[in-house]
This record gives sequence, structure tokens and C-alpha cells, in this order.
Amino acid sequence: MYPLLFTQLPLICVNQASRESLKMEPLADVAMLPGEERVIDKDIIYICPFNAAVKGKVFITNYRLYFKNTDSEMPVTLDVPLGVISRVEKMGGASSRGENSYGLEITCKDMRNLRFALKQEGHSRRDIFEIIFKYAFPLSHGMQLFAFLSQEKYEENGWNVYEAMEEYRRQGVPNSEWRVTFINKNYELCDTYPTILVVPYKATDEDLKRVATFRSRCRIPVLSWFHKENHAVITRCSQPLVGMSGKRNKDDERYLDLIREANGTTKLTIYDARPNVNAVANKATGGGYEGDDAYQNAELVFLDIHNIHVMRESLKKLKDIVYPNVEESHWLSSLESTHWLEHIKLVLSGAIQVADKVSSGSSVVVHCSDGWDRTAQLTSLSMLMLDSYYRTLRGFQVLLEKEWIGFGHKFASRIGHGDKNHADQDRSPIFVQFIDCVWQMTKQFPTAFEFNERLLVVILDHLYSCRFGTFLYNCESARESNNVRAKTVSLWSSVNSDTSLYINPFYTPESSRVLYPVASMRHLELWVTYYIRWNPRIQHQQQSPVEQRYKELLVLRDQYLKKLEELQLSDSTPSSTHLTNSSTPNAATPNQHITHLQTPF
Repeated sequence: MYPLLFTQLPLICVNQASRESLKMEPLADVAMLPGEERVIDKDIIYICPFNAAVKGKVFITNYRLYFKNTDSEMPVTLDVPLGVISRVEKMGGASSRGENSYGLEITCKDMRNLRFALKQEGHSRRDIFEIIFKYAFPLSHGMQLFAFLSQEKYEENGWNVYEAMEEYRRQGVPNSEWRVTFINKNYELCDTYPTILVVPYKATDEDLKRVATFRSRCRIPVLSWFHKENHAVITRCSQPLVGMSGKRNKDDERYLDLIREANGTTKLTIYDARPNVNAVANKATGGGYEGDDAYQNAELVFLDIHNIHVMRESLKKLKDIVYPNVEESHWLSSLESTHWLEHIKLVLSGAIQVADKVSSGSSVVVHCSDGWDRTAQLTSLSMLMLDSYYRTLRGFQVLLEKEWIGFGHKFASRIGHGDKNHADQDRSPIFVQFIDCVWQMTKQFPTAFEFNERLLVVILDHLYSCRFGTFLYNCESARESNNVRAKTVSLWSSVNSDTSLYINPFYTPESSRVLYPVASMRHLELWVTYYIRWNPRIQHQQQSPVEQRYKELLVLRDQYLKKLEELQLSDSTPSSTHLTNSSTPNAATPNQHITHLQTPF
């Protein structure tokens, strides 16, 4: 764990993602998106937690809250998408005493809170409170999310990034062991699964229907990833409906045997993401796990990853110690008390076990309770370790579309898009935790990923912003019924329209390399540039000096290549004999530079 560094910086609390918008139109000092409309502006005092209270003006649109100071030489701005807001509360009353005691308190989903003060006379906060409440939680007021109002246009169509059949063919399926089924084309088998599923070749559609009756939410074991060389697979599903009486289902038992037999695996490994005690407790509500007596050709391993409620409380504790102030004297013990990195360790450790088992030639089944939270973390992280394609910019988008969006991670429930019920017990930072795990891997393998940290931050910013349709709704069937592809813009349209922003200059493609990160507390770090980015006194180094220098060298290399190309073109013309003779020795010099610059750091 590295120490936090403090330095005096000008106070600019600006959401990074909002500055990357294309085709913005200036209006009253606010950069407006196409489709964005101003609703109200108001003189207000921002009670900055890092400085004194600041007078300024707040602009509320149907997409964002924007504040700009008017009384200070030091620039103070806030640019907050309304989708980021979790809770809006009134602070103080008409009779409250003390300076700036009357106003609004806004709790955000991205590790910060905002406090504003207004004059006490004449119910001065009523209008702005009601407008923020209405536009931050549009679904609770019968309104549309901003993604459906946005008029942004991009050359790239991000909805075309992922095509299920194309991705399965890339993996090497269908084949003699695995087949594609369209039994779920109308979401009749499982309403939270995608329409295209890959299942064992010997399993009939009738078998699938019978297995669905014994799996929670009908989420049967289906293929996530196929190892081209040893034919081992990662399959995912939900828990079996064993219950207190220890029910058995011959079709389910036979189906898991078909998965095992597909590549001749001696013993199928079932990774249950839950702690053992939780899996046993789930029997009381009709769930459970695969017992040794029923599944004799399988080995069951519990991975001890806690549930959504534990993760929610852990992140809440982390926010308490990083915002607004970081207490240096007890930093390490405070961080340890949140257990956040401990949870990161357990998720990574579980994914490593899955990847290692598949790499050694054995097929696996992964599940938790319903198969859409911890299961998605484990399958996608293990696939990231095993398959270098997912470590490219495009491949990572495919991974998210497939394992998270396609297989029904409940984004709407876990994030609460446009919903005022901030205390909803379904809220949980499962996807944030996954992105944190990816960041940990990029730190340990800095040359293995084509994308950089900026992409991960932008993904998390738009997880909340409701500007794009990518993370809206709980599953594919809900997105289809709400016509998300036709009516909203994909986040990947924005990302792929300017990929240079998200490219890691240190990237070195290695197609066959399996990554095994070290999942020990000594090697894990708090992601300071995400969790503590709002504190202006933390010395952010969004780009390291080494990375900056490397980028400069790459530009220099491109200049040499261009010059070399020009010289070669001039060499090819008959009239340039003298130029050819005089430039040949010099032409070698760029080549020497190029060879040197291509050496990875």
C-alpha cells in the first residue's frame, strides 16, 4: 500500500466523462449535449468540503447539475450527471441558526457528496429541491431516462460491437461437443438469459426444459468460454433447487455429466462462489448446492465470496474513510476495517482457481445463488486471464456485453437508474468491484492490456450517468421490450469514435499467455485515482511520467516512419539517383531509432 500524497492544487471537481462529449453547444457557460435542455438556474452557495463556502450559480438540465463559482479567483466547478445522484435531502429548516445551515444535501453513487446552502427566507430551496428530485429520479416520476432523450450522433455504432454467433465462432463453437440452441429465442426458457445459448451437443431441447425446472430462475448451465486446445469449458448457471428435503433431479445430474464428458474431464469441478454456510442457509429458501451423493462425478468447491449486502456495506465504509477527508494517521487500519481489498482478493482468487482448472484441461461449472452477480465476476475475470482477445479494447467491450449485459446482471436493480429508493436492498457495487479487479490486473500486468485506466473510469462514470443505453435495465429481454438499441446510443459508440484516448502505450500483444495475478493483500492496492479522485489535495497522476515519455517516443517513431516512407518514395523515381545515393546512409538512422523505440519498457 502506498502512502497518500497531499499537495495544494486548484479546486476543480469536474466529472471526467462529461468533458469527453462530442458536438457540445455552449449555453450559459454550460457545455450542453444534443438533446439536453436547461431547466433552472439559481444563485447558491456550494459548501465545499475542501475549502471555504463558495458563492456561485447552479444550472440544472435534464441531464446534469452544473455549478460555477462567481466570487473567487480560484475556479470551482461541479459537473455532475443527475444519474449519479442517489439521494437528495433538505438540510436544516426555516428556523435553523448558523451560517449556511439551510439548504440541500446530495449523496452521490460515485464516492462523493454535495452540500448547497440557500437563503432561508421564502422557501428558497423548494423549487430547486423539487426539480433535482424529479430529474435525478425520472422513472419514479413517470419520465424517461436521459439516454432516451439524447440526440448524440457518432460515426461508430457501438451496438454492433457484440454479435453472439460471431463471438462463439471465434471461440471455436459450435463443434462436435457443443451446439447452439435457439430454444430461448422468445425468452420462454429463461427470461433473464440471452436468446442464443451454447449447450452440450448430446443435450436435447427437451432435456434443457427439464433441467430449467431444477435451477433457480431457470438459469441452466450454459457455455461461457471454450478452450480451443484442450476443449475444457467454463459454464455458468444458478444454484440447484435442492431445498431442505434434499431434492434430486436426474435430468440435472445427467446434464452436468454431459458437460464433463464433452472433453473427457475425469471430474467436473463446480465452483460455488458463496461461503459454505450461506449455501447451506439457502436450502431454507428452496435453493442449495450439488451434494456428493447426487453428483458423484463432480467436485464442489466453495469460494467464500460474500453476498451483495456485505459488498454494499463494505463500499459504504470505504466512502466514509476517503470522502471528504483522508485521515493519514490511521489510514491503513481504517482501510483494513472496510474489508474492501479483502473482498477484491477473494474474487480474484476464485477467478484464478477457475482459470487454472480450465487451463489444465478440466471443465468447470460456476454459480452463486441466481448466477448474475458473483458468477459474472468469476466467469469474466477468468476469461480475461485465459483469453488475450478480451484484453484488447474491442474484446473487453465484447466481454462486458456477453458475460454481464447479455447474461442478465441486474444493472437496473444494483445501480438504481432513475429510481428514488436509495435504501433499496438490491443496490450493490458488484460491477464496480469487478472493474476494480480488472484494474488490479492492469497494475500487475502493465503490458498485457490494450486499454488504459481511463477506459475503466469512463465505464464506471457511465454506469451511473444514464447518458447511454448500454447499462440500462436488468436483462436482454427488458432491453428489447424497451427498444434500447433503436432509441439510445451505446457507450461503445463514444469510446470507439476516439480510441486514442483509451489506448495503453505499453501494450504488447501475447496471444497464448495466461495471466495469473497475485491475489494477496501485499500485492493489492486501493484504486486511489478512482475512489479518491474528488479530493483536490490528493496528488493525482492520471498519467505517469514514464507513460508520457513513452507516448512522446511513439510520436517520434511515427515521424521517423513517415520520413522514411517519403525517402523510399523519392528513391523509387528515376530522376532522383543523386538523392538516393545521398539519403541511403541516413535512411538507416530512423530504422535504428525505430528498433530502439519498439523495445517494451
